Amino acid sequence: MILSDRDIKRAIADGRVTITSEQPELFEHIHASSMDLRLGNTFKLYEHSKFAILDPKQPESFATDMRTVTVADGDPFIVQPGEFVLGVTQETISVPDDLVVRVEGRSSLGRLGIIVHSTAGFVDPGFCGTITLEISNLNRLPVALYPGMRVCQIAFEEMSSPAEQPYHSKPHSKYQNQVLPEESRLSIDPEFVNLKA
Repeated sequence: MILSDRDIKRAIADGRVTITSEQPELFEHIHASSMDLRLGNTFKLYEHSKFAILDPKQPESFATDMRTVTVADGDPFIVQPGEFVLGVTQETISVPDDLVVRVEGRSSLGRLGIIVHSTAGFVDPGFCGTITLEISNLNRLPVALYPGMRVCQIAFEEMSSPAEQPYHSKPHSKYQNQVLPEESRLSIDPEFVNLKA
């Protein structure tokens, strides 16, 4: 069951869902079944000229292959055609053990060719942190994005019961309490760790 606007407001007011934002007007952007989050100031880009391949068995092929760019408020971050960039929400979100969150793009940005998640549009119950955005530009023209702009929307879905093992108690919860956009930590998945042993 997806939470309605009144239930989203109630979940936040009751402290069931925590959303930390320096901009109180965020709560003006709760819609019938979702709420908008804003784009942060930090981006990470792959330095594609340094490596020939991103290989999960060789974490150095991507762990050291990213450049961090911080954009001042009011300045644009230009996403080039075909470019893939990691961004982050300004807001930190804390999800209870009986809700999941779906991250979706905003249709107004989609109509410019901007996608905000490649596949990871799902926030597990028990997660706390900012949301890393997997931003791509499908357009043939560059698109300017600005810190503070509403960049994605989230919907809350109630589970049939609280998770037996929420994200915060998983042995491999790689992104819990993240603040900046986080590059892939695929190399510490058990299947890759066992290959190195």
